[in-house]
Amino acid sequence: MLNIVVCVKAVPDPKEACNIKIDPATKTLLRCDVPMVVNALDKNAIEVALQLKEKTEVRITVLSMGPPEAGNIVKECLALGADRGILLSDPAFGGADTFATAFTLARGIEKTGACDVILCGMASSDGSTEWVGPQVATFLKLPVVTMVKEIVASDGPWWKIKASIDGGYRLMQVKLPAVFTVTRDVNKPRTLSFSGIIKARKKEIEHWGIDDLGVSSESVGLKGSPTIVSRLNTTESKREVEFIKGTREEKAEFLVHKLIGTGLL
Repeated sequence: MLNIVVCVKAVPDPKEACNIKIDPATKTLLRCDVPMVVNALDKNAIEVALQLKEKTEVRITVLSMGPPEAGNIVKECLALGADRGILLSDPAFGGADTFATAFTLARGIEKTGACDVILCGMASSDGSTEWVGPQVATFLKLPVVTMVKEIVASDGPWWKIKASIDGGYRLMQVKLPAVFTVTRDVNKPRTLSFSGIIKARKKEIEHWGIDDLGVSSESVGLKGSPTIVSRLNTTESKREVEFIKGTREEKAEFLVHKLIGTGLL
């Protein structure tokens, strides 16, 4: 059996981006007032695992780190077809940068047991650093392929992978266990089904805190984050609007002269 761990993140709903606020003291996002959804690229990572499960014997574990509310997105992944859902949630994990996040996820992955494949979205919509996947691989001392666009062959211990690069792709052969971060080109994620939601009701989410991982409070969360945001500045964006009056021909002539005057024509 192939054991796959998919790392997923609960991110603020992009539709509510205008309501996202930042804590002036910790310089971190305040997530409590904005609905949380599954990070878009993490859905592609889950889909990779689900498609593999349709072809061979696979056990899928979904692992997420976040506040208790993030349990909803883990439940959603279980409804899609994952076998096991784990939420790493503890006040000590709060305020983590990518380094501390990757460290916590890596310790969680180790606790899940033997693992053949670790899948992550290439980036999160609220951070877009693309660092967590490679950092997880570093902590676990595993090979990593980023920006995966296609899994060409997945039979046996050696996988053949297409990964995007500027102007093309690289074809790589990687021996498992390994970490892969995927792009949106790898597949089209499926949507929830009614039967999946019903089945997920019987699946329990495991909640692990700092004591379960056996790590010190100095190595996780804000305390374990070497990245420091020292200052935040707000910028104002102003636009001027001018309405053109007259006939269609007069409007066209005015607009042409305006564009010429600004150097655009």
